[in-house]
Amino acid sequence: MKLVEYPDFEMLSIALANTLAGQINNVLFHEEHITLGLPGGTTPGPLYDDLSGATLDWERVRVIPTDERLVPPDHERSNERMIRERLLTGAAAKAHFIPLRPGADGMDGLNDRVGRALPLTILVLGMGTDMHTASLFPNAEDLEAALKAEARPVMKLTVPGQPEARITLTAPVLKRALSTHVIITGPEKRAAVERAAHIDDPLVAPISMVLDNATVHWTR
Repeated sequence: MKLVEYPDFEMLSIALANTLAGQINNVLFHEEHITLGLPGGTTPGPLYDDLSGATLDWERVRVIPTDERLVPPDHERSNERMIRERLLTGAAAKAHFIPLRPGADGMDGLNDRVGRALPLTILVLGMGTDMHTASLFPNAEDLEAALKAEARPVMKLTVPGQPEARITLTAPVLKRALSTHVIITGPEKRAAVERAAHIDDPLVAPISMVLDNATVHWTR
């Protein structure tokens, strides 16, 4: 695990946005398209604000949420809404967004759509103090199935104590990303990510499955 520290979240957002933009441009020199896996929630908002202003060939960029709550896309808890409002604006609105929610064709159709956009070129993840990432929570029903090498790209999970069922990218998708960045803030999450690296058991600490090849970006 590579850990990079920043003096504040503004500096983290600016630096990581520049890094992501550089990686995207480099890949598009030799690939027709790239796929970004991005988290929702509130933490990455400033990062998306900065990245949306980057000069990129956005029409060749595909964006997939790492997970989604099963709420309407305009709901205040929707990751899709957050990503659309904070990232997919201006020139970045030309990016191709792949909603992580089943349509009339159900989970089979969703898995087909996501599967065609894989592998993830660049993955950005958050992490909770319980060491969950995406919607892979330590106490989630079907977590073990979502961690298996043969898991389909997308699964529906129920998390005890959470108000909605969730859709998440599964472990094989997250682990195969070509470049992975984890954003965390505060001393509790720093302690948690260090604990996860030591535990190295995705059933207990799901974030641990990506840490060997990830850069962790941290600020207080």
